[in-house]
Amino acid sequence: MRLFFDLFSPARPPIVSNASTRDVGAIADLHAASFRRGWSEDEIEGMLLDRQVAAHRAMIGRNFAGFVMSRIAADEAEILSIAVTPKYRGRAVARDLLRHHLGRLAAYGVDAVFLEVDEGNLSAQRLYRRAGFVEVGRREGYYLSETGKPAAALVLRRNLA
Repeated sequence: MRLFFDLFSPARPPIVSNASTRDVGAIADLHAASFRRGWSEDEIEGMLLDRQVAAHRAMIGRNFAGFVMSRIAADEAEILSIAVTPKYRGRAVARDLLRHHLGRLAAYGVDAVFLEVDEGNLSAQRLYRRAGFVEVGRREGYYLSETGKPAAALVLRRNLA
């Protein structure tokens, strides 16, 4: 019955709220599944307890759908990671997470946000460009591609002020 409801009900928008230590396991699992080097639960817990880190989660119903996490330093922030579970990709969850997160960073007094994205990750680049990020730098050989070849990281920036 639940599967039928999930398949044929209209898409529900995510509810975005602050992430907390109760989300450590879900964030660790998603991060490990989404990136070459996943963060451990201890690393994530440490970040969530750090007063300089802003973290948000997206929930759809009772389901964890994604997270975003940034480190704030003075009037700048760096997005450390953003990921959406495969089940909810393509449903604007990342867009909603990012929009909420940037709004909260602005409320904290952040003027500029930076991030790095693999030059081969076109869907992430599309998300960031639509959110107003522009390329301000490039780090050659920063990432290893699936084939083991070095790939560049694009450094993107968005002004919030």
